[in-house]
Amino acid sequence: MSQLNDISLVAQVVVFKNTKAFDQLVKKYQAPIRRFFLSQTCGDGELSDDLAQDTFIKAYTNIASFKNLSSFSTWLYRIAHNIFYDYIRSRKETAGLDSCEIDKTHKTEQENFGQKQDIYHALKTLKDVERTCITLFYMEGAGIDKIAGIMGCPQGTVKSHLSRGKAKLAVYLKQNGYDGNER
Repeated sequence: MSQLNDISLVAQVVVFKNTKAFDQLVKKYQAPIRRFFLSQTCGDGELSDDLAQDTFIKAYTNIASFKNLSSFSTWLYRIAHNIFYDYIRSRKETAGLDSCEIDKTHKTEQENFGQKQDIYHALKTLKDVERTCITLFYMEGAGIDKIAGIMGCPQGTVKSHLSRGKAKLAVYLKQNGYDGNER
């Protein structure tokens, strides 16, 4: 039902230039897209907000190109994925993701800040593609097929990235005091 609602809203935007319909799509996907970017940027809230805004601007300006070959959310995450990698490519000459800082403005609002900080540090140890797969699979609940669609690679490649990323995270977290029995 949600997919049909998304398609209906997209049609309203394309055919009638209904900005309120697009606002509904933004409200629905704003938190998940920002959460995706928070994981990708290792907790940088301002950068995540900027990248999320860029994603929705690009989605709005290109919404007529949505062909309904995948779900709207897959299409939107694909845009977010491309926005993030464009950002990474533009920063290659200055610094990599290792220079990410934890978003200190939200520090006091987060219940488990220490654990989140550890997760962000652990995510930094992953390659970009591994971090993307881990984020989409474990944090966003996307399936292998959806991740493959977002990343534009075969499902087997996604499974490999997940496996390697999960192993690296396990090693990092174990070395930093997490024994696997904590929840």
